[in-house]
Amino acid sequence: MDTHAGKPLLLANARLIDPTAGRDAAGSLLIENGIIAAHDPAVLPDGTHTIDLTGHWVLPGFIDMHVHLREPGEEYKETVASGTRAAAAGGFTAVACMPNTKPVLDTDQAVGQILRLAEQAGFAKVYPVGAVSRGSGGESLAEIGEMVKAGAVAFTDDGLPVRDSQLMRRALEYASSFGVPIISHSEDTSLSRNGAMNEGALSTRLGLRGIPRVAEEIMVYRDIALAEYTGHHLHLAHISTRESVDLIRRAKARGARVTAETAPHYFTLTEEAVEGYDTRAKMNPPLRTADDVAAIREGLADGTIDAIASDHAPHSDMEKDVEFDLAANGIIGLETSVPLALRLVREGRLTAVRLAELYSANPAAILGVEGGSLAVGAGADITVIDPERPMTYTEDSVVSKSRNSPFLGWEFTGRAVMTIVGGKVVFAV
Repeated sequence: MDTHAGKPLLLANARLIDPTAGRDAAGSLLIENGIIAAHDPAVLPDGTHTIDLTGHWVLPGFIDMHVHLREPGEEYKETVASGTRAAAAGGFTAVACMPNTKPVLDTDQAVGQILRLAEQAGFAKVYPVGAVSRGSGGESLAEIGEMVKAGAVAFTDDGLPVRDSQLMRRALEYASSFGVPIISHSEDTSLSRNGAMNEGALSTRLGLRGIPRVAEEIMVYRDIALAEYTGHHLHLAHISTRESVDLIRRAKARGARVTAETAPHYFTLTEEAVEGYDTRAKMNPPLRTADDVAAIREGLADGTIDAIASDHAPHSDMEKDVEFDLAANGIIGLETSVPLALRLVREGRLTAVRLAELYSANPAAILGVEGGSLAVGAGADITVIDPERPMTYTEDSVVSKSRNSPFLGWEFTGRAVMTIVGGKVVFAV
């Protein structure tokens, strides 16, 4: 925690990367009273604490717009406190938490509870995402308006698709009146039912029931069609296939109000990670092929995909240390998301400014929350990255309560080394 809380803070000699202003240049940033007070100040306020960040990047605070915090109901996997602590350790100043808790986050009271828990924890901001339907049962709309008033920023039945097209249409129409997006979990469950990995030659050889790529693509197509028909904002979660990327690209070219995210595992791993029946590589949608990985990377670079989100999904050994078919879907990702994306920067696939767009400016714009700028007067939510800092991700280093990651043992170059929320340092290494 910040031992200099309340004092002015100067982040000196850094590379300032501001996607909103299109800035990528050397400079210093003065933080005072929780806001960005000046760039390259000639005179410092009395008592200013200076941190020399030579060789470091200073960016607007990163927002992970797809995180499962598991509270209430499954606190043995993760809590709001432990999850936001992991977020801060990964460089995130804010997260949007999914509603598939127990009970489902589908009331204004549940939204208020999440906000109170986040405030008590004090590690990162939390933006609750409410359920589209009551209990995520897919039969009737939840009280979207009441949840917006309580602080919900978007709506989804994530973990489950909204199967009923009429209900999805009504959700888009109703949410639009409050200026919030509907987030689509794109899955045709009649095609994916009981599947455990990507359908193909490998699933056949391993004797695992496959999930065909069209299970995702059919629902991406349907929901884009509904977004275009209604004229309202649709956000597509965890995109994993080439055709999904192409559908989004064509929809944007037509002017559809569609945004999309992917997760680091979809631009890093292929279905080959399942070899040996490693349940840490089991997720939904499943890991796909090398061609799909290439398409995801292309979509990130050319603007088709708007955001990188971890889909942080903590599970205990009880859910993962079982037969592959029976294992729960999902991996933790808050602490490895930025190091994995920095690999794309090092390879020249993404610029540092584009990285800031994907993690900060675009998530803020999609969710309608503050962020994405280093402008004077903006809130001092800051992510500091050392692009050369080595990091070995081990079980002992994991901050999350859970350990279900396929990246354990990986060595990285570059990581977030400081996270500042409201002018307060909440994480530093």
